[in-house]
Amino acid sequence: MNTLTNKTADTMTNSATSTLPQQAAPASAAREPKKGSLAAFKGLLPFLTPYRKQFMLAGIALVVAAASTLAIPAAFKQMIDLGFGGSGGKSIKHVDLVFLALFGVASVLALATAARFYTVSWLGERVTADIRSAVYRHVVTQSPEFFETTQTGEVLSRITTDTTLIQAVVGTSISMALRNVLLFLGGLAMLFVTSPRLSSIIIGLLVLVVVPIVMFGRRVRKLSRASQDRIADASAMAGEILNAMPTVQSFTHEKIEAARFGASVEGAFLTAMRRIRARALLTMIAILLVFGTIVFVLWLGAHAVIDGSMTGGDLGQFILYAAIVAGAIGALSEVMGEAQRAAGATERLLELMSAKSEIQSPAKPLPLPPRAANGAALSLTDISFSYPSRPDTAALEHLTLDIKPGETVAVVGPSGAGKTTLFQLFLRFYDPQHGRITLDGVDITQLELHDLRDTIGIVPQDTVIFSADAMENIRYGRVGATDEEVIHAAKLAAAHEFIEKLPQGYQSFLGERGVRLSGGQRQRIAIARALLKNPPLLLLDEATSALDAESERLVQSALEAAMVGRTTVIIAHRLATVQRADRIIVMEDGKIVETGTHSSLVDLGGIYANLAALQFHSIHVVH
Repeated sequence: MNTLTNKTADTMTNSATSTLPQQAAPASAAREPKKGSLAAFKGLLPFLTPYRKQFMLAGIALVVAAASTLAIPAAFKQMIDLGFGGSGGKSIKHVDLVFLALFGVASVLALATAARFYTVSWLGERVTADIRSAVYRHVVTQSPEFFETTQTGEVLSRITTDTTLIQAVVGTSISMALRNVLLFLGGLAMLFVTSPRLSSIIIGLLVLVVVPIVMFGRRVRKLSRASQDRIADASAMAGEILNAMPTVQSFTHEKIEAARFGASVEGAFLTAMRRIRARALLTMIAILLVFGTIVFVLWLGAHAVIDGSMTGGDLGQFILYAAIVAGAIGALSEVMGEAQRAAGATERLLELMSAKSEIQSPAKPLPLPPRAANGAALSLTDISFSYPSRPDTAALEHLTLDIKPGETVAVVGPSGAGKTTLFQLFLRFYDPQHGRITLDGVDITQLELHDLRDTIGIVPQDTVIFSADAMENIRYGRVGATDEEVIHAAKLAAAHEFIEKLPQGYQSFLGERGVRLSGGQRQRIAIARALLKNPPLLLLDEATSALDAESERLVQSALEAAMVGRTTVIIAHRLATVQRADRIIVMEDGKIVETGTHSSLVDLGGIYANLAALQFHSIHVVH
């Protein structure tokens, strides 16, 4: 009795608070998805329909398991009335048969439950994997404009946290909901078959019990949400500080940050204690009300047995069916809370899937002409461009530029002049609002994006090193390259020597974001990657900015050799790297203000001459 009471009370208590998780998500995850309309699940149909057969098998197993569960109280009734109510051999015979039947029902229940669990768990994992793959495939095709307005952490949260909620629904909640609907309807019907009078009384009393529990449960839900938010805030603070430990320690703020975190954790503790007190009170109320209801109904049933209006077996059967119905109600409430949260997660995922990049390959792309021996021709005609996040600020204004095949063009100018923007337009990360860009005479908007970007090699200012070994990091430039080709590219980029000195040479793991390498070493890996790609158009964005004098000399020599037979565009603040360029373009405020060679621009006495005066005197002294 006590066990049944506590279980029923706990079920109802959990139902009142189940719409909020009891454990806070880590700081890396976004805050919990809001509840959404269950209609959002329609968007999951394309992911569910390929597995109709598995859903049918799960449904069959579910019906068999529910029917077996509903048969158990009837077996107990037979055991009590026919087995214990008789005498002698007849009684023993009935007991044996009833227990044998009961074991048979339990065996069917065990097999059906195992089959249901395996099938729905498989469905949950399979559908979730499909959703994650589909979302990731969609996200990686988005242009940089998408990531200007969407945080990477938010995307990762949707791929992980939100899909986990959907997995719980597909792999557990749908099955539990259908099972408990069957148990509720079947148990309710059997209650009225067993005793219509007691059934009417217990249902009325349960309604009176549930109302105050649900009302008080709302307060617990609010406190649960507040508790989770405080823990998430503390975790976010810790994550931010741990990622900036060199800065914290260099300013000797260790004690300050520890105190801030301690205060945040203490606040989370106080909020959690308010939630725990409210939850304890709710549990007490639920147990008292549920226990009182069950005792009252049992008291009525006991009088009915004494009066002879019902048998002991009927009373036992009634109690078991009442427990099944109460458990089903509690489970359905819990499932509904989970389903609403998962619906909110589904809405967020579908919103992400509906995001469409403005940069798309044309329906009928044009082919590029055959590759010329001396590189690609690049032409910009009256280009004007503003970033989507800053539409009122022009990054480029009416810019026209022709670059011949095999030409090396250097682009210089102060920060914010629009130099890097040029590279982003060349790669078609963005499209200009006005004007056109052509590659070998073909408008780049008419080219397949893969074909366009396959003709361009870039060494960015901020080098990206992946969590892999040196060999695979360089091979990222051309996936099918042999080890010998990778090593040759590394030698050209002056990277071979330091790679050979790593503990496992080219098989050495470089660490997350290349933390095991110096800035200059990371940049040489990036240069080797671009050289391995062997593109007709090479873009160098501050390619030697992180190198020491000796490494710069080696890489500069390698780059000069790599420029042969291809068109090269160089962005550089250090003017020593652009003196040998065929042409130097000086930009300011998104416009070309000067064009010429190093000597002609120095003679001109303009912006370039001022930059040269600041830099070259010290360079010549060193050399």
